[in-house]
Amino acid sequence: MLDIVGWSRRFDISLRPWLIVGKGPTFRKVRDFNLSRYHVCSLNHVVRELPVTLAHIIDIDVVAECASEIYQNAKFLAMPYRPHVQNYPSSKTLADFIPEIQVLQSMEKEGRLLWYNLSSSPSHLDSPVIKAVYFSSEAALNLLVTAGAREVRTLGVDGGQTYSEAFDDLKSKTLLANGHESFDKQFGGICETIRKSEVLYAPLHIEAPIRIFVGADTAQSLGVKMLEYSIKRHTPVSVALERIDDANIPVPRDPQNRSRSGFSFSRFDIPQRCGYRGKAIYMDADMQVFTDVTRLWNWEMNGSAVLYCDGQADQGRPPQYSVMLMDCSRLHWDVSTIVRDLDAGKYTYEGLMQDLCIVPESQKKRVLPFEWNSLEHYEEGRTCLIHYTDMNTQPWVSNNNPNSHLWYRLLKEALAEGFITREDLRSEIGQGHVSPQLPQWAELPDIGAVASPDKDWIPPYKRFLTHDSKVTDVRNPGKTDSRESRWLGRLRRLLPTR
Repeated sequence: MLDIVGWSRRFDISLRPWLIVGKGPTFRKVRDFNLSRYHVCSLNHVVRELPVTLAHIIDIDVVAECASEIYQNAKFLAMPYRPHVQNYPSSKTLADFIPEIQVLQSMEKEGRLLWYNLSSSPSHLDSPVIKAVYFSSEAALNLLVTAGAREVRTLGVDGGQTYSEAFDDLKSKTLLANGHESFDKQFGGICETIRKSEVLYAPLHIEAPIRIFVGADTAQSLGVKMLEYSIKRHTPVSVALERIDDANIPVPRDPQNRSRSGFSFSRFDIPQRCGYRGKAIYMDADMQVFTDVTRLWNWEMNGSAVLYCDGQADQGRPPQYSVMLMDCSRLHWDVSTIVRDLDAGKYTYEGLMQDLCIVPESQKKRVLPFEWNSLEHYEEGRTCLIHYTDMNTQPWVSNNNPNSHLWYRLLKEALAEGFITREDLRSEIGQGHVSPQLPQWAELPDIGAVASPDKDWIPPYKRFLTHDSKVTDVRNPGKTDSRESRWLGRLRRLLPTR
């Protein structure tokens, strides 16, 4: 028998994208797509429903139940070196089962039986260990990624507690028979695999990757990375996240029209960056996500060009355009023209940034609930995205934010995983972008030596005072930087217009 790595050397699995097919409700869409462009990997009993390149089965019980379909429909069968029996690892190896099960004998003789080390049992030889915690979908994805797959799509790999109608006969026998209350548990492992690999992964019926553009100045590098981690920690779909700023955006002639931040105008460049095709999400950097952003990505736009969030009535804060779902095909923006028209007096800075006046009222809808742009408010199980919009209490600036523990906990997790390195954090402290007390606030005693910032640290939002087209550093009044005037603006009030 070949292990999965040996097989991948003979069978170039990266020549086509892969489609993993499970028993979930979206299996019903399998006839809606042309599957000929994919290598198909079936999970468990799915092999009985369609021809596949690879049948992936963990439990030997399924092999016995689907023996004829496996032999007829699958080019290859992949199983753990120690298969499971009724959801538990067996003491017997796959080699031990071959003499007992005819289909295994036949496929082994024909070079169609493959093995791999599953993380639930001791490993065999030096073949890689394929991680799976809850369901076979995790193992199948990790197996394909380990073997070199670059794109993996899915159908029937769903959350919830049910199967597609095609598998009604199995609901009383195998549905959640491993004791877990929901198929949702598989998504944690899938998210981890997406984060740690370069695979493009998404359900077949979802536009992917999810394109997210984050407005940020250079002092917000850590915030961008933290926002990215919070998104990818919860989103079992590949995300393409890009930081954008005003560095290459024309500067308005009138100082009153100039950016109040380093990224105010950059959001208007998003449709062009996307080739005026598909959707995109815009966010500010000072945010943290607590749920799957696919929920936002899949929001029905009903012909609108921009969807944005309602305000929370009891907070007295107006709605913002700091989280937007955009249909780039309907937004024929040219940022140079927008800046020129601003200078020509066709609209004001406030009208542009607060009212998005360049989009007709009929094309912008305030239909996203405030939970997707919750300004300094968090409610367990309800808040989807918190916006740390009060600059003087942002968690990387102060530990006086009542929700700072959420951000500090996430920072610990990102450091533990290596998504953010200790060198990254030390660098941000050394450059004065975040408070030198941040390791203490987040209880990170092992962060190591930090290059000393200025003796009296000043938060970036206070550090620069705008004078016409230049910026003065209050720590060094003799130093000016015209580029910084485009990324740190006047601080006129606690909640600046962004």
